Amino acid sequence: MDSLLVQKALTKEELEKVFAIRKIVFVDEQGCPPELEYENEDVSHHFLALSDYKPCGACRWRKTDAGYKLERFAVLKEFRGCGVGRALVATVLADLPSDAHYIYLNSQLDAVGLYAKFGFVTEGKQFEEAGIQHFKMVKKV
Repeated sequence: MDSLLVQKALTKEELEKVFAIRKIVFVDEQGCPPELEYENEDVSHHFLALSDYKPCGACRWRKTDAGYKLERFAVLKEFRGCGVGRALVATVLADLPSDAHYIYLNSQLDAVGLYAKFGFVTEGKQFEEAGIQHFKMVKKV
């Protein structure tokens, strides 16, 4: 992997690439119901990761009643372990408004370590979401 770029997905074509990555990772690989996967799209800020100009990862953030929720981090299998997840998290955090006071996410178990590197800590008990075990994680300032 020579060049890795994470950009905001603003065009219809970029959003289609984001949704295609999420379909492969969440719906096809992990068996998430499509109706759960594609909710709140219109109120979310979407991001697309490109490795050597090839789409390889995606994520989003949105404002909720509780604060700012980071969601839908997906990296295509052949790009995992190459820093794509770290680049997505760093870019999304940098994109949040400067007054973002409460930042949280629901992490799949195998991603807890990634988010911990950015100051997130687990909160509460492990729970199931779309058939997959998660922990709620909150960013400590």
